[in-house]
Amino acid sequence: MAERPTKAASSSPLHKLIVLATKEPVLSVLVVALIALQCLHPRPWLSLPGLVDWQTVLTLAGLLILTKAIELSGFLIWMAHRVVHYIHSERGLAFLLIGLAAALSTLLTNDVALFVVVPLTLSLHELTPLPLKRLVIFIALSVNAGSILTPLGNPQNLFLWQTSGASFGGFVAALAPLCAALMAMLYVLAAFSFRGKALDLSKDAGDHDVDRRLVGIAAVLFVAFVLLADTHHAGIGLAGIMAGFLLWRREIVLKIDWLLLLIFVFMFIVLRSVAALPWVHQFVGQLGLATTLRAFAAGAVLSQGISNVPAAIMLAEFTKDWRALAYGVSVGGFGFAIGSLANLIAVRLSKQRGMWLPFHLYAVPFWLAAGAVGGWLLLHI
Repeated sequence: MAERPTKAASSSPLHKLIVLATKEPVLSVLVVALIALQCLHPRPWLSLPGLVDWQTVLTLAGLLILTKAIELSGFLIWMAHRVVHYIHSERGLAFLLIGLAAALSTLLTNDVALFVVVPLTLSLHELTPLPLKRLVIFIALSVNAGSILTPLGNPQNLFLWQTSGASFGGFVAALAPLCAALMAMLYVLAAFSFRGKALDLSKDAGDHDVDRRLVGIAAVLFVAFVLLADTHHAGIGLAGIMAGFLLWRREIVLKIDWLLLLIFVFMFIVLRSVAALPWVHQFVGQLGLATTLRAFAAGAVLSQGISNVPAAIMLAEFTKDWRALAYGVSVGGFGFAIGSLANLIAVRLSKQRGMWLPFHLYAVPFWLAAGAVGGWLLLHI
């Protein structure tokens, strides 16, 4: 018989590193990619933190804390209890969550919408058996589709709106056809992906206690924090939230997904390092993005490798057709998970193992279909 590893071996640094790599494959890939980039095209190590969008990381940290507070208050399970008694089928519930996520993403950004809808979906799953992985995948797709509509929906829209000189209404009018088409496609796909069977409420115990004080404070802080983050003062908001909860309810801060924040830090460093490689710039410059379709295709394809926000920033140097570029990087949010950082947030919030394969089985075909539809709309509307 094979000998079991000794306690000393199982607690060795190497063993812990292997366990961490197994549990956190995304983080492991990013670390390996960073080491490879530093070998091939080295940067001073002290310059790497400058590649991180700390405003985004600080905002994400604040939202993680506030979402955890709302979750621990019991409010989400109470809200889920109300929802399942008004929505009677699995398909109807999927339609509701898709619409809610898309609507919230138009004004609160796709990331904030996920912090509202995914925890609500997890609470619904506690009350009635649901195809949780599939629901989270569709919620991720819906925030990427819904956030296309307004300049406030996602970072790439905000960047392109500010550089294009278009009015708020003009930007919405330009992106509305793509948003409407993708949402229609998503609902058609959902109609075939979710059954019309009645929800099983046998696990619903009835009464659900809510810590009204905690949820009230968290709700007020949520609104205040989003307003502060929108004015680029997320650091001040995060400092206040962390100090308050550490003194009052320390477990809220301790239980958030700290590894998600670390993953985002590495993601910014790796993706921006790749985008800054001379051969990448040279390659993009040779594509000849003077035509509408080439600018659109470049945004849709390049997003699959470096994510849609860096893709928008890089390609804006090579084309002035902001509408084609906006269509391209919007479509680029689908496909591979790296296309939009919102995809990573959705998968992490779901707390489900084995999400990556089913996610891509839906997201990649949707990206291909969205590319065809987006290209047609650009030429005909």
